Amino acid sequence: MLEEVLLRKTISQLNETFKSGRTRTLAWRKAQLQAILRLIEENEDTIFKSLLQDLGKHPVESYRDEIGVVSKAAKYALTHLKTWMVPKKGHIPLVFFPAKGEIIPEPFGKVLIFGSWNFPISLTLDPLIGAISAGNTVVLKPSEQSPACSSFLAETIPLYLDHSAVKVIEGGSDVADQLLQQKWDKIFFTGSARVGRIVMSAAAKNLTPVTLELGGKCPIILDSLSKFDTEVAVKRIVGGKWGPCGGQTCIAIDYVLVEHKYATALIEDLKKTIRKFYGEDMKNDIAKIVNKYHFERLKKLIQHPTVASSIVYGGSIDEINMSIEPTILLNPPLDAEIMTDEIFGPFLPIITLDNIHDSIEFVSSRPKPLAIYAFTKNEALKKSILTETSSGSVTFNDILVQFLCDGLPFGGVGQSGFGRYHGKFAFDTFSHEKAVLHRSFLLELEPRYPPWNDFKLEFIRLAYCLDYIGLALLMLGLKRRFKSTSHLN
Repeated sequence: MLEEVLLRKTISQLNETFKSGRTRTLAWRKAQLQAILRLIEENEDTIFKSLLQDLGKHPVESYRDEIGVVSKAAKYALTHLKTWMVPKKGHIPLVFFPAKGEIIPEPFGKVLIFGSWNFPISLTLDPLIGAISAGNTVVLKPSEQSPACSSFLAETIPLYLDHSAVKVIEGGSDVADQLLQQKWDKIFFTGSARVGRIVMSAAAKNLTPVTLELGGKCPIILDSLSKFDTEVAVKRIVGGKWGPCGGQTCIAIDYVLVEHKYATALIEDLKKTIRKFYGEDMKNDIAKIVNKYHFERLKKLIQHPTVASSIVYGGSIDEINMSIEPTILLNPPLDAEIMTDEIFGPFLPIITLDNIHDSIEFVSSRPKPLAIYAFTKNEALKKSILTETSSGSVTFNDILVQFLCDGLPFGGVGQSGFGRYHGKFAFDTFSHEKAVLHRSFLLELEPRYPPWNDFKLEFIRLAYCLDYIGLALLMLGLKRRFKSTSHLN
C-alpha cells in the first residue's frame, strides 16, 4: 500500500512543476528524450538481465522488441519534435475576414501511464516518450508482474530524467487502485480488457480522457500462395507467433484461417520451421510464461478434453521452468475458451474453411481484433478485408511489423481498445489541440445583430453557403434586391 502522504506529495510536486511552465519548452522536452536514450544505452546489459530474469527473453529478442523500440521512438521524436510543436493553420470562413485561426498543441498536464508486463521496458518507456514530447508531467506505474524490470525503472529513471516531472511508483493492484482514485489529466493503460474496464470506470469519475491499449483475438487469413511465398509466410508466422515473448503479446496471432485442402501441408511446414528456429528440445530462445497464474491458465486451456484432442503438434509442459512447447491445434471447438478468449501464450489454433473468402464473415462476426494479418496476393480479398472487417490495423504478408512503424498509428477499436500512439500519433495522444481564433475590429457585420428582418435572414443564409464570395458584393447584391422588391422592413 502506498502511503497517502507520499502520494499527495508526489502529485503536488507534479502539479507545481507543470505550472512552472518548464515542461512546455522545447529545450526541456529534448533534454528528457536525450536522457531516455542515455538510460537505455548505458544500462543495456542490466536491461538484458532484467528481461531474462522476468520473462526468459534472449538478448537479441530483448534488443529487437524492447531497447531498439525505445531507441527508435526517442530518436524519431527528437528529429520531429520542433515541427510537431508548431501551431497549425486553421481555416476560417471569409465571413469573418480579417481573421486567422490556428490550432495549438498543448500538454494535458499530469499524466498516469500503466506499463505492461510482457514488454516491460518498451511498453512503459514508449508511451513516456509521447507524454514527454507533448510536455506533460508523468507518473509511471510499471507492472509488478515483471518485478526485475519494475525495480530497474524505479531505480534508474530518477538518475536520468527530471525527478520533479517524471515519477515512478511501484506496487501491485492496491497501488494501482490508489493511483486511479486521484485526479489525472490523462490516463494511458496497456493491458487486458478486464483491467481496462476498471481503469475506464475510475477515469469516468473525473471525466479523465483515457487511451486503452488492450488486446483481442488477432487472426491470420492465409490464402493459397506459391511455394516460395508459402515458405516466407510460414517463417513469418512462426517468428511472429512464438518469437516475441512466446506468444504473450497483444498483437500476437491467435488463430489461422485457411482452406481445408491446405491445412495438412501448412501444419507440416509449421512443424519444420519450429524445429529449425527453436531446436528439438524447444528449450532455447522461447520466453517463459510470466508467472504461475498465467501458466495454470494456459494449462487449463489445452487440457480440456475437447481441446486436447485437437492438438496436432507440441503440447508438452515444463512445470519446473514454467514453459510450454509451441503447440498447434487443428479445428478446436469454436465455443471452447481457447477460441473465445485471448490466448496470450504459445498455442496456435488452425481453423479450416471451405473457401478463404469465408474468412471475412468469420472475422467480422467476432469482436474487433487489435490486428488482422493476411497473406495473399488477391487484390479482391484484400479489398474485402479492408472494407468488410474492422480492426485496429491490417498487415498484409507479414506479422507484427506494423508496431515498429512510427508513421502509422498503433491502437485498437472496440474491445481491443481505443486511442493511438507511436510517433506523431503519440504526441497527439498526449496533447490537447486548442483552437484559437484571432479577429480584427474592422468590418463589423451588422446582419449578425438584431433587430431582425428578411434581409438579415437572407444574408446569414447565404453567408453559410457561400464561404468564398466577397462579402461586399454579397451585401451590395442583397441590398439592391431587397430595395427593388420593397421587402426591407
